[in-house]
Amino acid sequence: MSSYEQDQKMEAAMGLLLRTGVITCCVVMAAGAVLYLLRHGGEQPSYARFRGEPAGLEGIAGVLGQVRAGSARGIIQLAALLMIATPVLRVVLAVVDFARMKDWKFTGISLLVLGLLAFGLFGSR
Repeated sequence: MSSYEQDQKMEAAMGLLLRTGVITCCVVMAAGAVLYLLRHGGEQPSYARFRGEPAGLEGIAGVLGQVRAGSARGIIQLAALLMIATPVLRVVLAVVDFARMKDWKFTGISLLVLGLLAFGLFGSR
């Protein structure tokens, strides 16, 4: 397979990954929003006192637990996590594809980007 064909195949795979990620996120977000509005749409909001997210929604494990419990907020948070994960998965795919093509310069650059993303997501605490 020529270099051009490999590039085309890689771009098509990345495009599919990004489209699938965004569409999945939108569907999950819409489901969470509909569920939230069905359960809480008639409530009167109180802006006198700020209330942050419940403690159960602060970490990935907590969000997944809330989703399993059927929490609308948990489903909405899951959609946000999916939106964050989509470009990260794109970088992972780039690392794999560049390594498969034995393009070590771009493999290294992609690994550096992945490391920076990982530090930004997990290492800054």
